[in-house]
Amino acid sequence: MPERHGGTVGLSIVIPAFNEAGRIAASLRAILEYLEAAGRDGEIIVVDDGSHDATVEMVSGILGEGGPHRILTGRANRGKGFSVREGALAATRPWTLLSDADLSTPIAEVDRLLMVAMEGELDLVMGSRALAGSRIGVYQGWLRRNMGRSFNLVMRAITGLPFKDTQCGFKLWRTASIRPLLGRLTIDGFAWDVELLVLARRAGLSLAEVPVEWNDVEGSTVAMVADPLRMLRDLVRIRLRR
Repeated sequence: MPERHGGTVGLSIVIPAFNEAGRIAASLRAILEYLEAAGRDGEIIVVDDGSHDATVEMVSGILGEGGPHRILTGRANRGKGFSVREGALAATRPWTLLSDADLSTPIAEVDRLLMVAMEGELDLVMGSRALAGSRIGVYQGWLRRNMGRSFNLVMRAITGLPFKDTQCGFKLWRTASIRPLLGRLTIDGFAWDVELLVLARRAGLSLAEVPVEWNDVEGSTVAMVADPLRMLRDLVRIRLRR
């Protein structure tokens, strides 16, 4: 890999977390190992969304104190979108990576996103499970997989966005490019990705979708009925917003 894509690239890794005590420890250890092996200037920012399990204690024990890594705590549950905004605003490195707490996309895939973003001079690159070249090791169940496909069809019809997978929890952006948009985001739930992409497109930023490796990990906190309904409502809010 060319040196300019290597360890000199500063990376803030934002991880929203809600009741992730059963999954996040392995993810954090994998990220720490990656940062050390790559020699990357990185910081991990975990944003706790009002967990009532041992998430905070577990994360604090792994990340330690006094270093660049930290956990943001101290508020009630507000939703994934709110947590992403809070973490992204705290980012201090030139690039920000949004990763789900279960690390369903392996952390090393950020190298692919960085290469595409830097060579194409792009502002935001999103991992995708729906493109040719995407590598799915463990699939979601039939219902969840087809609900995702249906959401994407509705999302494209309502917003006009061309992307095949806006909901993959692995997105990379230039911190300076996206920061001005964060204060304009209003969606606190799982449709925050769509709102960010709509605002970024309207702002004239350059966006791309890149195939990544992905594996379903048990333990999702998505409510199978309530959350999709909220997401559809939020799509309408995004469409009506000017």
